Amino acid sequence: MTRKRIIFYGSVQGVGFRYRARHAAERFGCTGWAKNEWDGTVSMEIQGKEECIDQVILAIEKGTFIRIENMDVKTIDVVEDERRFVTI
Repeated sequence: MTRKRIIFYGSVQGVGFRYRARHAAERFGCTGWAKNEWDGTVSMEIQGKEECIDQVILAIEKGTFIRIENMDVKTIDVVEDERRFVTI
């Protein structure tokens, strides 16, 4: 189990990014959150198996109009007892 804090850059706001992230996280058994930031990025904390997190990101990238140009990724401490993925 791992947890990552990811900042997504590109065409990531106003294109269904967070909805797609929540749906993919539920599908692959990940928890955490995603929110739009004032600077046009989307920040996310996501927790699960490494390969499941990778699958969530791949599923988000397949979204219509979503274009991830860059990501800043940092591994952070796992949050115990987190039950779901939410959009903020």
